[in-house]
Amino acid sequence: MEVAIIKYNAGNIYSVECALRRLGIDPVVSDSPEVLLRADKVLFPGVGEASSAMAYLRKHGLDWVILNLTQPVLAICIGMQLLCSHSEEGDADCLGLFDTKVRRFVPQTDGQKVPHMGWNTLHNLRGPLFKGVDEGSYAYFVHSYYAPVSTDCVAQCDYITPFCAALSKDNFYATQFHVEKSGAVGVRILENFLAL
Repeated sequence: MEVAIIKYNAGNIYSVECALRRLGIDPVVSDSPEVLLRADKVLFPGVGEASSAMAYLRKHGLDWVILNLTQPVLAICIGMQLLCSHSEEGDADCLGLFDTKVRRFVPQTDGQKVPHMGWNTLHNLRGPLFKGVDEGSYAYFVHSYYAPVSTDCVAQCDYITPFCAALSKDNFYATQFHVEKSGAVGVRILENFLAL
């Protein structure tokens, strides 16, 4: 099985590579349209800023490539946000696969810190990504922006407000949390993705 990780100017690719290698997968990291389009599975991870990430994707033609992938795709963190229609971060128009606008967390009390960082619980789980994952399982989050709950939401979390912890549509799966840093739960989700 050929697994590709999309190479662009948003970090954390190494930790995703390591997580896949622990599962016996030797992924290729590439920004080549040919490599990405022929891979059996594609991962779209990232840590960064939405407007600059979108500018890079457009400049290198990766926006078109991502939207034309027909194999299973797993987006992680900012990768998920970039699949949405718009982000308040840098007032960025994004890829528009999910018809939802990414918003910034606005603290309601002094104790609510932004970014949302650390372990939090997953609820309302559905779909093949969460096979064998229990309601209330913990996953690891680091983010200041969130996708509101929508019809494409396949997992929810609550921090300041309920938000989408995961989205799914057609062959695209996306998690706001870092599967590669979420312990046994993250391993199970990666295994489920690789089995699609």
